[in-house]
Amino acid sequence: MALAAPRHSSGTTQALARQVAHDLSLADLRAALAAGWRDYRAHPHFGLGFAAVYVLVGLALTWVMAGRGDLFSLIPAAAGFPLLAPFCAVGLYEVSRRREQGLPLRWPPVLAALKGHGDQQLLAMGVVLFVAFGFWLMIAHGIFAVALAESGAKSESLAFLLTPAGAVMLLVGGGVGSLIALVFYAATVISLPMLVDRDVDFLSAMITSFCVVKANAPVMLAWALVIAAGLFAAMLPLFLGLLVVLPVLGHATWHLYRRAVSAVAAPAAR
Repeated sequence: MALAAPRHSSGTTQALARQVAHDLSLADLRAALAAGWRDYRAHPHFGLGFAAVYVLVGLALTWVMAGRGDLFSLIPAAAGFPLLAPFCAVGLYEVSRRREQGLPLRWPPVLAALKGHGDQQLLAMGVVLFVAFGFWLMIAHGIFAVALAESGAKSESLAFLLTPAGAVMLLVGGGVGSLIALVFYAATVISLPMLVDRDVDFLSAMITSFCVVKANAPVMLAWALVIAAGLFAAMLPLFLGLLVVLPVLGHATWHLYRRAVSAVAAPAAR
């Protein structure tokens, strides 16, 4: 099925950009985290359900790559896996939206939010995220292949990481990966909750997300660090920490979106 053409126009984009807050502070991040924790505690089964899917996918990915002995694919996969977290949090945004508006909280309407507003805009964003993940894996493989060839090493064991070429590979790969992660964070941190909340096209939502990050760069970069540190720390104990961290961050991102983009009209109840 072909994706729906985005309903993008310069007038729409300019109108959305004017709704962006320019005064976010660290206090807003603390407030968003507190609100996210309240949402999670109020309805933990939703958070646990969506996080469990993410955890199972992470464990399956680890098992497949470790079983193949492909440890050098496992490293970039683990580093890039958080790129998929925003899409997994779509259901959490809907939970926070419905709780905010006093709407019934049941699984069918929450899961229905994954379809967006029936115009495939959320699906398009999901495709973008999965393509980004695959793109990062290809780049990481290329960096490793070049480093291995330049070093003349015959082994692909983890001992290679202790060599000068291995250290350069980690440095270059980490820099490239961080840049890719930053771009996609800026594109999705506001756009995905916005696509759940409003009937807009994904290009306008992405542009609004970039506008929020640009207008509040220090605070939004701090939020990126909170997300990255939280997800990576939660992944260490067999991904199990994600059962709490992912839902809280997902709910908190919704509340940050509501603070960052002014509501010009009440979203339709679903």
